[in-house]
Amino acid sequence: MENITISEIIKATGGKLLSGNTDQIISSVSTDSRKIGKNCLFIPLKGENFNGNDFIEKAFENGAIVSFISADYGPENINGSLIEVKDTLKAMQDLAKYYRNKFNIPVIGVTGSVGKTTTKEMIAAALGKTMRVFKTEGNYNGQIGLPLTIFNLDSSYEVAILEMGVSKFGEMEKLRDIADPDIGVITNIGMSHMENFKTMENTCREKLKIVKKENAVLYLNGDSPILLKSGKDIPQKVVYFGLNGDYPFKCQDVYSTSGTTNLTLITPEFREEISIPCLGIHNVYNALAAIAIALGMGVHLDDIKEGLLTFKNVVMRQQISEINGITIIDDSYNASPDSMKSAVNVLKSVGSGRKIVVMADMLELGKNSAKAHYDIGRYIAIEGIDILLTIGDESKNASDGAKNANQHIKIIHCKNNDEAYEILKTNIKATDKILIKGSRGMHTEEIVKSLKNTL
Repeated sequence: MENITISEIIKATGGKLLSGNTDQIISSVSTDSRKIGKNCLFIPLKGENFNGNDFIEKAFENGAIVSFISADYGPENINGSLIEVKDTLKAMQDLAKYYRNKFNIPVIGVTGSVGKTTTKEMIAAALGKTMRVFKTEGNYNGQIGLPLTIFNLDSSYEVAILEMGVSKFGEMEKLRDIADPDIGVITNIGMSHMENFKTMENTCREKLKIVKKENAVLYLNGDSPILLKSGKDIPQKVVYFGLNGDYPFKCQDVYSTSGTTNLTLITPEFREEISIPCLGIHNVYNALAAIAIALGMGVHLDDIKEGLLTFKNVVMRQQISEINGITIIDDSYNASPDSMKSAVNVLKSVGSGRKIVVMADMLELGKNSAKAHYDIGRYIAIEGIDILLTIGDESKNASDGAKNANQHIKIIHCKNNDEAYEILKTNIKATDKILIKGSRGMHTEEIVKSLKNTL
């Protein structure tokens, strides 16, 4: 973070200085009183079971030089520089918006029901040979995470790629106002967060709010029917990419070899062979988005191709490991119907041997949950998977779907991750290929860790 003054913070947030000096310099921000950086502003957020204002004194003890404090909390006997604000979360977001506007660089916003993180990483790889790229780290893509990400930006970067995740109505407009993207990309529209959005049309409308500037450019997956239709009503320039239409960025001749996917990129100007170091048709879409954006920013195709070869997926997202002849695909980070199908397709492509799916509950699907799990179970069976282990109450429906579709698949329902691990440990053998996937709240990475330790 670059230096800002308390005076700037007050201007950005409309806060009131209760104590301290407006000329004091801030060079870091923290919402955790235990993790205080140099010249740090502490932001005391409120949660369901805690009030960050209770930790202001601890933050000062750990080195903070100034803190927000909620107007309804009162300073009590706190010793330190205090800025009173009505809402500490909104104040953080307002400050992040102010800080982002200090930098005159292109900002790329990435959203979608699935594939946000992978697409963000691919865009970073495609741009990385010619530009110094700032990007979202981890899952810092929401109402708290996006502002914290932006505070790490500094003037050494030439472009910023910000992941923008929403799960409720109204959230995208807040994120958009903070990040103010010059370029937006929507990877797809699926069934994620249906508990709140209810319909895919609602999901689409929310995500299409990612850009506001009149001269912004929005890249959309044309093979998503709802995006293809909705994009026609967007006032900004829209650029489509995909495999199955007459788009300015499309491809053909997709095939995989030894963990690499190869494709022929087709644009109005040229045809070019491209390779990406990952598997799955979903990653072809992610790569097309990255290529389209990089070309649109003037990056030479040779630099894009070279950059894409450096792409590495992040932790728990289709990370493929081979241990003693057994292949493990760790896709534990999250799960939705669309991402589950994509992961199963990757499992099918990794060579010979028994194919085993370990599937935990897909969360936040609302009233669609039972049917969505049932349908995924049918899909897994129809695709010829040999063994299905399900974990969780909702995944019982996946077991039922698999049974209905194929009497030959072996199906075991497990009470928890430990039981699934014990079954795997007892039954796996050399050449087995195992996909492990579930929503974040199911913590299926526990199975991956135990299995790797055993092998």
